[in-house]
Amino acid sequence: MDNSTILTVTLNPAIDKSTTTDLIQPETKQRCMDVFNEPGGGGINVSKALKKLKASSVALFPAGGHNGEMLKSLLTQEGIQFHSINSTVETRENWVVLESETNNQFRFTFPGRSIDQQVVKDLIEDILSFGPEFVVSSGSLPPGLPDYFYGMIVKTANSVGAKCIVDTSGAALQALKGKHAYLIKPNIGELCKMLSITRLENNEVPDAAQQAVRDGFAELIAVSMGPDGAWLVTNEKRYFAGAPPVKKKSTVGAGDSMVAGITFMLQQKQHLQQVINFGVACGSAATMNDGTQLFKLEDVHALYEQINRKK
Repeated sequence: MDNSTILTVTLNPAIDKSTTTDLIQPETKQRCMDVFNEPGGGGINVSKALKKLKASSVALFPAGGHNGEMLKSLLTQEGIQFHSINSTVETRENWVVLESETNNQFRFTFPGRSIDQQVVKDLIEDILSFGPEFVVSSGSLPPGLPDYFYGMIVKTANSVGAKCIVDTSGAALQALKGKHAYLIKPNIGELCKMLSITRLENNEVPDAAQQAVRDGFAELIAVSMGPDGAWLVTNEKRYFAGAPPVKKKSTVGAGDSMVAGITFMLQQKQHLQQVINFGVACGSAATMNDGTQLFKLEDVHALYEQINRKK
């Protein structure tokens, strides 16, 4: 692999299964439509989004059992480049059920199972051997991996001169303090936990994010505020992108789409204002589609132009 490639890392991949039913009621059989299977998990979704942006990437992940074989088959069908690490653990699955009468979406996310230490070792060695320009680590940690594991990935990426982007939450995100990732993407609630504060108003976000930069979480911090847009800050600069109004159908994959858009523009060495504008355009476009379908490229370009005109 040449060092211009983006390597996405998914520690807890999944088969995302989506279906539709009229109304969810207890103690009754739910008559559902056909099941739609898609390869999922944070980094894999980022690779899928990058392909839509016509950017190359390689998805790195452990895969095991029947679901692991299905995951690889689905990625092959979609033309996604990947490198899988054989695991003895069955790859998990998640469910998304749309209630058609109310348009409510029910998301059932499962934790996965502990992965073997040999798989962990192989994954770190693969990052070293691939030597990419960007390492994008996204998603939850499977059971058994320590909270600081993403910090190990950051250290590994830094050791080969790669820029490491991490999109995670909870204790795994808080454990990145002092680890100096290249970029992280918390929401406001996650930013509060990182700084051990109760709440933040929207206008307080850029100052708080710059404090997180000084605390060594990352060089760049993109703070997602959903329909209120997003901030991108460095130690000295701050950039805001307002989210355009769209008809929301599903939020599944919106965060991963935003990360893909940001990564794409960073690789293109675009100005940071354009980086966050495009990231918000990708995230907003993803909410316009049902289930786990991410975005349509024409929607991204239309929304990007709309955001740029607001400046």
